[in-house]
Amino acid sequence: MISPAPSEPSKLAFTYRGFRFFWLTTLLVSFAVQIMSVSIAYKIYEVTREPLLVGLVGLCLFLPALVLILVTGLAADRFNRRLIMTICLSVELLCAIAFLLFTEVEAHEVWPLFIILVVLGTARAFWGPAAQSLAPNLVPPEALSNAITVNASAWQFASIAGPALGGVLYAFAAPVPFATGAALLCCAVFSVLMIPRPPQRQSTQATSMETLLGGFRYIFSNKVVLGAISLDMFAVLMGGAVAMLPIYATDILQGGPIANGLLRAAPGIGAIVMAIYLTRFPIRNYAGRILFVFVALFGAFTVVFGFSTSIWLSIPALALVGASDMVSVTIRETIMQLWTPEEVRGRVNAVNSVFIGASNELGEFRAGTVAHFIGPVAAVVIGGFGAIAVAGIWSLVFPSLREQRSLDRKMVADALPDA
Repeated sequence: MISPAPSEPSKLAFTYRGFRFFWLTTLLVSFAVQIMSVSIAYKIYEVTREPLLVGLVGLCLFLPALVLILVTGLAADRFNRRLIMTICLSVELLCAIAFLLFTEVEAHEVWPLFIILVVLGTARAFWGPAAQSLAPNLVPPEALSNAITVNASAWQFASIAGPALGGVLYAFAAPVPFATGAALLCCAVFSVLMIPRPPQRQSTQATSMETLLGGFRYIFSNKVVLGAISLDMFAVLMGGAVAMLPIYATDILQGGPIANGLLRAAPGIGAIVMAIYLTRFPIRNYAGRILFVFVALFGAFTVVFGFSTSIWLSIPALALVGASDMVSVTIRETIMQLWTPEEVRGRVNAVNSVFIGASNELGEFRAGTVAHFIGPVAAVVIGGFGAIAVAGIWSLVFPSLREQRSLDRKMVADALPDA
């Protein structure tokens, strides 16, 4: 009698209870952060009328991740990642309550807000590597690509609806968005506690400079991971058109605030539509080649947007930019997680998080600087062609990444020598 073949693990991430609560946590936290970020920036400008201080909001949220890059990743490898996420959410909840109290008293000094922002940024710095490293512990490799796609869609949805909701709530009353953020974070704490404790291979090495630099050492010793991280960093650095959207909306498309809102929403909408498509029709083969094609398309659609003088062309172009980015993010993140050993995953994700944050900030700075000297159209178009060039160069420099095939296991065609 022939015994039946064992059933294969499901490739749908929502099949797994732990991931369902992880996704819900991501959605709740993303909404809370988006609502509070837009509200705190408006509050600071309302009190000071100083644009420079508004610009410091993003810096306060990003700098802790940069300063603590060696510590946050090691913590995710040494300690229970679910526990780290719970502590971080509890700190973020306290920050939301502090923002709420500040708006209630109608203070005329904003320096306490920046202290709270630094604390919030520190919690986010520890949250990132722990959360990114926990996802592969919740689903089998066969479902990892689907998990990354649907989790990214939660963030994209929050990034579209969150700022708009924050603006509406702030218009109703200044404390309301912070009370809403606190309520969402409270729900997120309960959600993360519902995630079953997954198996985690924890690093047992004594803490030393070698272990602190373990993430950097692994990245630079593995061409697949190095190629995936650096491809995203330089493509985003070159293609940072977001900073130019207010200029396009006002001066080029002659559309004003409504046009600016539509332009800002377009990439996220394109990303969500593509995420839905990828959950139905996941990438089965030639993942590496598809990755480079869509990074090049990301640049090409950026060029189309750059040359556009019609909002009816600009919005679809930006939607296609977001859709292309969603494909590349899904492939790149899945490949990186598959190739990274469990014991250094936290440190590698810490480096990746900082590189992504830095590329976004520096990408907007690059676009703004180029636009200052030669105009916004040239800044966007040059960046788009730069992203295309990055795709071409990286496909030649990192053949092992280009020849990566499947997204449900670690596999490189023909065992290329640089892998």
